[in-house]
Parts: sequence; C-alpha cells; structure tokens
Amino acid sequence: MGIPSSISRFADYYRRHGFVKTVGRFAQAVKRSVFASRMVVFYCDLADQRTPPVALRDSLKIVRLRSQAEFRPQDFDAVTGFWNPQLAQKNMKERFGLGASLWLIQSEGQLAGFGWSLQGRTVEPYFFPLGKEDVHLFDFHVFPQFRGQGLNPMLVTHILHNLSAESGGRAFIEAAEWNEAQLSSLRKTPFLLLGRVSSLDFSGRTFVSWAEKERVQQPSGERPAEGVAATTVRRREL
Repeated sequence: MGIPSSISRFADYYRRHGFVKTVGRFAQAVKRSVFASRMVVFYCDLADQRTPPVALRDSLKIVRLRSQAEFRPQDFDAVTGFWNPQLAQKNMKERFGLGASLWLIQSEGQLAGFGWSLQGRTVEPYFFPLGKEDVHLFDFHVFPQFRGQGLNPMLVTHILHNLSAESGGRAFIEAAEWNEAQLSSLRKTPFLLLGRVSSLDFSGRTFVSWAEKERVQQPSGERPAEGVAATTVRRREL
C-alpha cells in the first residue's frame, strides 16, 4: 500500500476514533511492519479438491458478487464503511474491473464477513507469477460481533469448493506471520502450507525472499528458488 493511501486511512481512523486510539493503531502498525513482516503463503490444488459442499446453518448464507450492482445497499455500506469509504469504493471498482469476485457470508440476513477471489492474476505484485487457471484469495474480514463462530474457514472452504468446479489450477492465500488468528483459521481449511516469504518493492521491481518453503511444484512449471533465504527478482507486472 502506498504512503498516500496509508495517510488517508489513518486520517479517516482519527476522525472516527480520536487521538488515543489512533496512536495505539499507529504503534501497532509500526510494530507489525518492523518486527513481523513475513507472510505465510498457503496453496490448494483445485483439481484435486474433493471437499464436500459446506453444510451451512439455516441462519447462514453465502453470496457471490461479480459487480457492484449486485450489492444490497446495507451490505455495500458495511463493506465500504468500516474503514475508509472513499478508498474502499476505489479498490472495489478496480477489483471488479479486473474480474474479481466478492464473497459475502450473511448471518440471519446481516452481513457477517467477506473475502475476495481473482483468477489468473493478482491486484498487486505477488511473490511469483500465477498461471491463468490459478486463483488468488485475499482481503478476508469477519466483523467483530460475528467472530469466534468459525465463519472465516467456512467461507474459505465454500469458495474453494465452488472454484474447484471452475478451475483446474491452484488457489493461493496468505496471512501475516503475526496474525495467529488468521493462520489458525486457514489451518481449518483445505489450504496447505507453501512457505514463509518476505518481499520488497524497489525501483519498479519486487524482491522476494523465501525463508522457508515446501517442495511443491509452482504453476506453469515454475518454482521459486530453493533453499533458505533464496531471492528472486521480477518486474512489477501483473
């Protein structure tokens, strides 16, 4: 995320929550950036996915949106309003324009959480190129009042089951190494560990360093460099 976007998000947070909470939020962001920058990457072979459909409780419903026009007004307000509405709407327009899908999980008619999927590419530079059949899952969020109910792994597993009928590639998802709640959630899904990785964008290039990686074949026959702290370089292209 660029510096202007980060400033905009913190300014919006300040207007909503005040000085004390904003300082705490900023300190937390700095700590995470400095001391816990590595990401944990997971993969799932969609062609081999045999997970049965998720058995949803009667109170739950999962909806897939492919455009902003498909939103219920209350869901649109919830997705765009919990952080920075202007930036959220800009990102949403870009993602739908790239062909992404937004998956909503609703509880008793109220939006409980959501997550995105995009096939064949990523919105931002990734750790390695994706094949045309590969899918990236990203930006999952469960609203605070619905946490602790296992909704995130339920949503992720539902998405993987549906994508397996559409694509024979591989799905990828990642979480920050510090985010134990998200890592624990992903371990309850069909996703498997690919490895731990750090990246640095510099002068139009992305430098990728694998601190730990499973020996699994990458899409399109490509494989990140083997070994500890192996580094690859690629241009900033999607």
